[in-house]
Amino acid sequence: MDRTVSLPSQPDKTTTVTLVESSSTPSGLELVSSYQTNRVGDPMDLVALASQVQKGDDFIKANACNKLTVIADQIRYLQEQAKKVLEDAKRDADLHHAACNIVKKPGNMYYLYQRPSAQKYFSIISPKEWGPSCPHTFVGAFKLQHDMSWTPVDEVEKKDAEMAIMDKLLSQQTALPPYTEPNFKGLSD
Repeated sequence: MDRTVSLPSQPDKTTTVTLVESSSTPSGLELVSSYQTNRVGDPMDLVALASQVQKGDDFIKANACNKLTVIADQIRYLQEQAKKVLEDAKRDADLHHAACNIVKKPGNMYYLYQRPSAQKYFSIISPKEWGPSCPHTFVGAFKLQHDMSWTPVDEVEKKDAEMAIMDKLLSQQTALPPYTEPNFKGLSD
């Protein structure tokens, strides 16, 4: 049984309250006084019920909005990460196609120069080693990683530190715990 009620705090808005259906013979048994069980109570009880329903609707909407905001933030972050991956892949492909007369080996630093003809080429000689007699325009220095990606010289230290951590984790070969629940060790102790 539905009842529509206007809340005192929002007279222009109505809320529908669903009441439990009434029966004079619930489960096939005759009630002694159906008036006592089926009468509509105080009108303020309906307002209180409607207020509670409205409050529940408001909280559900707020919670859904909060969760959707978190998901939207995650989507934006993933889009930024995807953009960076594509930019890095293009840079790496361009660097692999630069002219080079030596076999490039992972773990070494290479220096990219550009000739007046616009040809870019790799050298193992740094601009510092060339000194003032550097024959062409220096473009940048890059370290060839073992996964054949290139790391710009200003990011090499950070990348090496990350790789050291990964190597340490791999060398420890610790077994993963048998449970899949979140581990809050150190946060809840």
